[in-house]
Amino acid sequence: MVKLNNFYHPDELREGLSDFVDRNNNQRCHESLNNLTPADVYFGRGDAILKRREEIKKQTLKQRKNQYLNQKLIVL
Repeated sequence: MVKLNNFYHPDELREGLSDFVDRNNNQRCHESLNNLTPADVYFGRGDAILKRREEIKKQTLKQRKNQYLNQKLIVL
C-alpha cells in the first residue's frame, strides 16, 4: 500500500505508515491467527471472539437445517 502511493512530504509518509500499521494491527484479520487481528490476540480477546463465532456458526447451521426441512414439507 505504501509503495503504491506518492508522498510529497515527510508528514504524508508518516501518516500513510501510521494508517497502514493501524489497519494491519487493528482491522485486518490474519489467517495465521485464526482470522483474528493482532490486537485481538495481544489483548486476550481471541478466545471470546472464537467462542462467539462458534456459537453463531451453530445457530446458523440449525436455522438452515430448519429452513431446509420446512421447505421439504411444503414441497411434499
